Amino acid sequence: MNDASRPATDDTFSRRQTLVTGSGLLTAGLAGCLASGGENGAQRTGEQGEESGDGLVAVASFFSFFDFARKIARDTPVEIRNLVPTGLHGHGWEPNASVTKDIIEADAFIHVGEDFQPWADRAIQTLKDDDAGTQLINVREGVELVNLAASLDRDEEGVGQGRGKDPHFWLDPQRAKTSVDNITEGLVELAPDHESTFRENASTYKSDVLDRIDSDYQSIFDEASKSVVQLAAHNAFQYIGTRYGVEMRPLVFNLAASGDIKPSDITKAKEVIEENDIRYIGAGVFETRKPAKQLLAETSVEGYFPVTPYAGVRKDWVENDWGYEEIAYNINMPTFEVVLGNKQPDEVGPDGWNEQWRNFE
Repeated sequence: MNDASRPATDDTFSRRQTLVTGSGLLTAGLAGCLASGGENGAQRTGEQGEESGDGLVAVASFFSFFDFARKIARDTPVEIRNLVPTGLHGHGWEPNASVTKDIIEADAFIHVGEDFQPWADRAIQTLKDDDAGTQLINVREGVELVNLAASLDRDEEGVGQGRGKDPHFWLDPQRAKTSVDNITEGLVELAPDHESTFRENASTYKSDVLDRIDSDYQSIFDEASKSVVQLAAHNAFQYIGTRYGVEMRPLVFNLAASGDIKPSDITKAKEVIEENDIRYIGAGVFETRKPAKQLLAETSVEGYFPVTPYAGVRKDWVENDWGYEEIAYNINMPTFEVVLGNKQPDEVGPDGWNEQWRNFE
């Protein structure tokens, strides 16, 4: 399941050191990549550190797969680190030079496959060109992707975004299982002495967490009184719509969270809201709230609530040790209950959820 692997040797570490301290990788190779912003909050697994047993480190380019990996590596000496700073969306940002340094120095790099995070693609090419010895673990290998056109109207097909595949597969808990398997195989290669623990943890996570999330999502969507969800967010949620039979209408069909919002996008959203008698909409946690506020002011919408494609974390989520599971139950599921018309906002989530998240800043 891995693009490359090799045991760490003195020669490997020498090459890594040369790359880190040597040359133009951290400057020319990262031109234009010095605007990461946010907190430099690389998350790490709690008990595993460089002082432990094997001292092996795997770094992840995306929060969801950091979280999967740390659950799989639990009770082993392998440390998992999240490269995306707290408060940033994992797709659409550019890291500073220290992130690529972390990748070079790591024993393994967990990534989402090509053509999703350009900075990760560049780092992988550098590793391959310089034979750095960092093992590559592609979480997307073997995953069946849906066409981007599946989320578009007929009139919108063939306009660029309508060609190709949608990479946001991990929103479907069943497809997410394949990434868990890929990470497991990669960690087994990295630390074969802990194979049984990796496999047991992965099996438990798939059955106890991902299957339960899938079942609970299914119940929410089966109960839905509406068949259309309007999101003031980018095009990242169609796997939920595809799996559970609901039409997800993003505000913009661009895949990037930073995609520009045009007046025509707002006009189309207003039409969807009116035609489907939509009272509540979802808004991306790590995206601008300006369009959600505009729809709130100019339509019959009564409020917007949070959605996220598990692509980043807030500071309070880190403090509470939230992962894919906790975000599903505390953010996405309550919002879908509301926007689908299943429950009123004050009937969902933990105590105070409506007050915290209704028209959040």
